[in-house]
Amino acid sequence: MTASQPPLSQASLFIPDGHHQLHLRHIHATQDGEPVLMIHGAIENGKIFYTESGKGLGCFLAEQGFDVYVADMRGRGKSTPPIAEDPNHDQNDQITRDIPMMINFIAQRTGKKVHVICHSWGGVLTASVLARYPEITEKVRSQVCFGTKRTVSAKNFERLFKVELVWKRFSPFIAKRKGYLPGRQYKIGSDDETSGSLTQSVHWVKHTPWTDLTDGFDYAAAATKTNWPPTWHIAAINDYALGHPVDIQRFIAETGDTNVLFTVLAKQNGNAMDYDHINMLTHPAAREDHFPDVVAWLKNH
Repeated sequence: MTASQPPLSQASLFIPDGHHQLHLRHIHATQDGEPVLMIHGAIENGKIFYTESGKGLGCFLAEQGFDVYVADMRGRGKSTPPIAEDPNHDQNDQITRDIPMMINFIAQRTGKKVHVICHSWGGVLTASVLARYPEITEKVRSQVCFGTKRTVSAKNFERLFKVELVWKRFSPFIAKRKGYLPGRQYKIGSDDETSGSLTQSVHWVKHTPWTDLTDGFDYAAAATKTNWPPTWHIAAINDYALGHPVDIQRFIAETGDTNVLFTVLAKQNGNAMDYDHINMLTHPAAREDHFPDVVAWLKNH
């Protein structure tokens, strides 16, 4: 932040849903910016996008005049109760409750359409929302997805370790014993995950149809009829498993959206460094490298 820029304001907002309180971190420097909702991925929380000291893409966007809302999905981050106290929910709740409620809350609060920025599995959940609820899609101005894939086809050691061993085998084993996946305790993520969400995400990653295990909703069929907002998918050249560029392109094809911008962050493409799945959002170089491009994209849409 330069001396001429107004200071950032950060506050916690909560959306009640039964005994749950869904947390949004509200970050802004001005009162009338374009609203942006940021949605994290699996075994994560909203801190992938911001820090209280002003780092991260969320804070950068707020400095540029955007009205930023960073989500903590049900049970994660500052949402209550935490998963350790109530693991009885899954990604169907995120698709049918959390994300629609957050978009509606922001649209009603601001009177404007909402830009949505996602990381990893958050992009799959958001695409599922947009395919399922045309009335929600009408409230979304654009979406940017960092490292979003639904299935994994890349064949390399990192895929074998992170996806085949840790996500498909070790994580379900621990979740069955504990009643949920304590991702922070086992240092495989920055937050915990419910057994239901884990089971459903593992099922989708295995190249199974894009249908809801809870109620059978066919997202793939709905996607062919979806009026997708302008979408930018961003991959990282050193993301070998969790968001491999090939798998991101597979997901783009699965949505049926033909008007998509696709970018791979890499030195060979003019970037400052070869990024991976996490540091594409957290590396200090990103602030001067591709974060300004995100600002330009949002302003153009």
